[in-house]
Amino acid sequence: MNEYRTLIIDDEETYARSLQRLLARRGIEADVAVTSADGIGRARQRKYTLVLLDYLLPDGSGLDLIAPLRALRPPPQVLMMTAYGTIDNAVEAMRRGATDYVTKSTALADVADRVAEAERVARAARICVAPPSSSTPGGLAELIGESPAIREAVARIREVSQSPDTTVLLHGESGTGKGVVARAIHALSARAAEPFISIDCVALPAPLAESELFGHEKGAFTGAERQKPGRLEIAGKGTVLLDEIGDMEMSLQGKLLRVLEERTFERVGGVRPIAIEARVIAASHRDLSALVAEKKFRLDLYHRLSVFPISIPPLRERGDDIVLLANHFAAEFGNRLNKRLELSREVRELLLHYDYPGNVRELRNIIERAVILSPPESSILLPELLPPRIAEAAVSRRVGGLAEWVMPVPGTGTSGRNLTVTFEPGRDTLENLERRLLEEALRVSGGKKIRAAEILGISRFALLRRVEKYGL
Repeated sequence: MNEYRTLIIDDEETYARSLQRLLARRGIEADVAVTSADGIGRARQRKYTLVLLDYLLPDGSGLDLIAPLRALRPPPQVLMMTAYGTIDNAVEAMRRGATDYVTKSTALADVADRVAEAERVARAARICVAPPSSSTPGGLAELIGESPAIREAVARIREVSQSPDTTVLLHGESGTGKGVVARAIHALSARAAEPFISIDCVALPAPLAESELFGHEKGAFTGAERQKPGRLEIAGKGTVLLDEIGDMEMSLQGKLLRVLEERTFERVGGVRPIAIEARVIAASHRDLSALVAEKKFRLDLYHRLSVFPISIPPLRERGDDIVLLANHFAAEFGNRLNKRLELSREVRELLLHYDYPGNVRELRNIIERAVILSPPESSILLPELLPPRIAEAAVSRRVGGLAEWVMPVPGTGTSGRNLTVTFEPGRDTLENLERRLLEEALRVSGGKKIRAAEILGISRFALLRRVEKYGL
């Protein structure tokens, strides 16, 4: 089945079915709904890349359907269709989160071309226009953690949220949650009721970048058959996130600098200044100061963006936040699959020894996979459900050419006691390590298998299977 599927919501079924057939010839699979209720019901049952939404529907206005559609995860792009094509209607639809609009007086073949283009932009540009989400009260619900590093970041988020015009620069490795932080700043600010627009500067197609940001006038270039508002204009009094700003082309950097300094811009091919009222947040996983030194980023733009910098810590520096996040994700995905899972002690230890090059995003994927693989009757998330790299990383700490596994032994009092096994990287296998762990646990427990299983954080049956496997 085509990954990029479209939903047409239009009560003129003959029109919708004709468009459906025309899209099929272009390789785009589409479903049809004839009411708002049917449309949102279908959108909640399956994932759509794009929704073509009629302005007038028998059970309400299509405008009122934009927000619930955009609140879905992942949110589909919304292309508004109307027989009453005015700029006012279009801007209102786009302020509510629609990506674009088309009038139904346009020839069907041209509408199909516009859908194909919208699909391409959705995949290549990954531009997301989303209203504030009621599922994240206070804007900080997704910033889970108690480590000093995350507490400091949260404090700075709260501070800058009270200054709704201040430009913010977010820095952090990929997957640390820069987008989450940007949305939190927006949700906590006086701009929360206005649109939040995120633009991925990496995927923004160079030939279309200026038009996407600033819009264009009819006839500004070949193919510009109508006036189109840009993302900065659609944002209104909301917030614009320029994600991965370090990858923006130098020519566009200069134009963006002028916009930020003058707070006005013109559409491509236009002469009328348009005021920018939105707050700008920029984010990058790259060191912008280093890019400046390499002459790959403008110094003046860097200073203009870094009015209020916030550093998002990598997951490996957040200590026990790893377990808090893992528990959160286990509950989230468990609820979706009707499973109630707790992390085993061994899983918690393994997770704490991994470096997470993909940060929070990687941990989320790890836990989602483990929950899916967990048997329906299980109530414990077991270590064998984790990717092999997690166990391998847990034994990679080197001590004088050797590595060691250090596991605290439960029930040994406040002074604590460790079960320690060393191995030689590159020569010892994980099976060798597992055998020596079993031997050490049995030695520490005095041969009592129930106690040895407790020390290792596994079930008695799991221990017996391994004892039998290694002939211990």
